[in-house]
Amino acid sequence: MLKELLGGCSIILASRSPRRQLLLREMGLDFEVKVPDVDEIYPSGLSAEEIAVYLAELKANSFRTDDTTQGTIIITADTIVSLEDEILGKPVTREDAVEMLRKLSGKMHVVVTGVCLKSAGKKRSFFARTLVWFRELTPREISYYVDNFHPFDKAGGYGAQEWIGYIGISHIEGSYFNVMGLPVKELYEELVSFCANNS
Repeated sequence: MLKELLGGCSIILASRSPRRQLLLREMGLDFEVKVPDVDEIYPSGLSAEEIAVYLAELKANSFRTDDTTQGTIIITADTIVSLEDEILGKPVTREDAVEMLRKLSGKMHVVVTGVCLKSAGKKRSFFARTLVWFRELTPREISYYVDNFHPFDKAGGYGAQEWIGYIGISHIEGSYFNVMGLPVKELYEELVSFCANNS
């Protein structure tokens, strides 16, 4: 059982994302979900990598000391989509989602997920980067996806595991799971190390 590999650590996932929850379950982890109430605001002038880590740490720091009892690890994460140095957040309206996909069409963009692990005694942060190429998307394809999949909870206005990813992503360089919102290989390696030295 994976918990035994992690030295018996208990896990709290601080995310309401069904994709992150699915990936943790598929890793074989038992976990509790506690979602922090934070305003995801970051300082200007940060790179995509810095923003992702900053927001992951912001979520981790929102937990009180008594939430991180001995043997408990809190996992927080934030995913950022960057296109030619422009940060594409979560679309608010249909028009936002359509415009984001129009911008991504036919281009390469970068997906960065920052992750923070926090226990009662320490904290560790890291990030993973994936390059994603979209083929040229037609206006009808973009409208179909937005109207049927409503990607308003997704950075960049799309989910790689949904229809637009199936028909639109030509290739990626890096972790596919990172594009879904959690770099599971890196997370596993960091968790093993973190739990082995947890205090």
